[in-house]
Amino acid sequence: MKLLRVGEVGKEKPALLDSDGKIRDLSAHVADIGGEAISPAGLAKIAALDPKSLPELAEGRLGACVAGTGKFICIGLNFSDHAAETGATVPPEPIIFMKASSAIVGPNDNVLIPRGSEKTDWEVELGVVIGKTAKYVSEADALDYVAGYCVSHDVSERAFQTERSGQWTKGKSCDTFGPIGPWLVTKDEIADPQNLGMWLKVNGKMMQNGSTKTMVYGVAYLVSYLSQFMSLHPGDVISTGTPPGVGMGMKPPQYLKPGDVVELGMEGLGAQKQTFLADA
Repeated sequence: MKLLRVGEVGKEKPALLDSDGKIRDLSAHVADIGGEAISPAGLAKIAALDPKSLPELAEGRLGACVAGTGKFICIGLNFSDHAAETGATVPPEPIIFMKASSAIVGPNDNVLIPRGSEKTDWEVELGVVIGKTAKYVSEADALDYVAGYCVSHDVSERAFQTERSGQWTKGKSCDTFGPIGPWLVTKDEIADPQNLGMWLKVNGKMMQNGSTKTMVYGVAYLVSYLSQFMSLHPGDVISTGTPPGVGMGMKPPQYLKPGDVVELGMEGLGAQKQTFLADA
């Protein structure tokens, strides 16, 4: 299933995309796309519905594809070719940092370049949405705790991230720096999360063209690994790292400026499009 949220900010309706590409209203059956609705039982309840029996919704703004995200966890330097382009070595264990949940926006919402920014950068990533509480889970069982996958844009301000001392979080958490969606695609539709093409364009020019094949630490490993240190809850999102082609890795580096348009997507997971604007 492809689950989504449609409507203005704070007024999004839960919905699904049917086989004909029509948006069907789920609000009579679930409160939102999150929490219990994305548990195994909740997803089974939605899957049992006849999509054609659901009211059709007009196309409109798409909200973030999951609601109520408590933790937005990111993995750094998780593609060997991306690590090489930034001059870094692949870490012996996953690099974990947090992106503030207040950064989350819809897949096509404008992204705001923060005050004082000169190095706002792009990163297309595979997002993993947790569907049930995971604590101390094995790698073999880890995917049982995944509700599905989405496109995640890990927008980054490199100077804030690496030149301002301290940890990476402040360069990753600016308002609007976390577009996710357009859909939460349930895991039954993704045969292998480690074999998905991914791409990103800036002003129509291809910048990233990679695959989850080159991830150092795969989805199952990451879910298991993270669950050893913290409980993962329904609606939590793990953004799993980016392939090469980011602005920081170019010679000379290239960063985003007001008016730039970024398009990105992943095989089976849909696409996003954002216009970058200066924050007031």
